[in-house]
This record gives sequence, structure tokens and C-alpha cells, in this order.
Amino acid sequence: MQAIDKAPAQGSDTLLCDSQLLGFDTETTGTRAGKDAIVSASLVLRDPAAGYQGDVVGEWIINPHCAMNPKASQVNGFTDEFLAQHGEEPTEAVDQVARIIDAAQTKRIPLLAYNACFDIDMLSADLKRWGLAPLAEPLVVDPLVIDRAISKRSGRRTLEYTTQYYGVEPHGDFHDARADTVAAVDLIKPMSTLYPQVGKISLDELMQWQRSAFETWKESFNEWLSSKGRRPVTDTWL
Repeated sequence: MQAIDKAPAQGSDTLLCDSQLLGFDTETTGTRAGKDAIVSASLVLRDPAAGYQGDVVGEWIINPHCAMNPKASQVNGFTDEFLAQHGEEPTEAVDQVARIIDAAQTKRIPLLAYNACFDIDMLSADLKRWGLAPLAEPLVVDPLVIDRAISKRSGRRTLEYTTQYYGVEPHGDFHDARADTVAAVDLIKPMSTLYPQVGKISLDELMQWQRSAFETWKESFNEWLSSKGRRPVTDTWL
């Protein structure tokens, strides 16, 4: 993605509302990093001054060399036959995705992904599987973590429901990597408008703000799980 090379570097004091963003989403053979694998990936470089019309998009279809979980296939529409015929070799495609992310990071362009831990874990596992260089520790924006911290609404917080809440019109069908990536990136503007404190987070503050927000959410969620006699979650956020 040559647009990364042309993009200006950002300072640590850049505010989230003004920041360029590199959106990222994957579709996979299943949900278990290390066992399942990426079959589709999308990167979307967003300049907030240009908006959606100025997006630069990279897309990959990848042959995972492992079988699709039937449930995952029902969700994302990929089949083993299609991927074997049309997918790129993962040693090339997965490495391309990772190196573009790394290039953006050198310019302090955050990687944005909805439920970022999933996509980053899947990419990291695929890099390890194929003996490729790992990702550097990324600067990340996770709209799911931000939304949980600022919006006290009830109900589901899937990407589809969250975009509806913020009035984001999808560009394509959900569970398509490109459409999901664009929708996630689109969330930052209405989030920053409705909750100005979000837009005022600087890149230097971004990771700690989200880690603290996740821990606060986890504590509350675990109280609810405990009241239902269910096991607590023990995950951390990046």
C-alpha cells in the first residue's frame, strides 16, 4: 500500500479525532488463533480530512491450507474449494498485511479493528505458523472497547448493532472484511461527536486509556457473570 509511504508521520500529541487510521479486519476458518487461520483480510487507510471518499484499500483472499469450520463458512461464505482456487499463498499475503501494518506504525498511524484482540491474535498466530517476522507491538484503536466505556446502552455490541446505534451506514454486507473494516473506521467520527472526550484522546494516551477502560468493563461484567453463577472472564486487552 504505497499510500502509507506518502502519509505524513503523526506526533504523539495528535488527537484521535484528527488522526489517520489504518482499519483492519479478517475473516477466518474459525475462532481459535493458532488452530484456525485467516482467509480474507482488508486494510483501509483513512484520512479524516478526506473521509470515506479518500480511503485507500488493500484486500487479500488467502488459502489457509486448513479446512473451513462449517459454522464459519456459513457466516462469511468462504468454502475450501473457493479458497484453494482463488486464495493467495499465506507466506506472501499474510506477510504483506503485517508489513503494511508495521509501516503505518512507524508513522504512528494507529491500527483500528473492532474487537482488535481477535484480529491481531489471528494475524500473529498466522505469522508464527508460517515462520514470518512477528508484528511489532502496535498502537491500536478498538471501537468496541471505547464504546463500552462511553455508551451505557443495553443490548448487543456486535459491529452491526454498534454501527446502527451511531448512525453509520454500512458500505456492503457485514462479515465481508472490507465492509466491516470501513464500518469500524466510520465509527470514530460519530463517537467523537457524541462523546467529545473520545476525540480528545491523544495518541500518547490511547493505549493506557483503552486498557483502563477494558479493565473497568471487565470488573463490571464479571460482577454480572457472578450474579448468574457463571465463570468470570480473565482476558486482558493487548
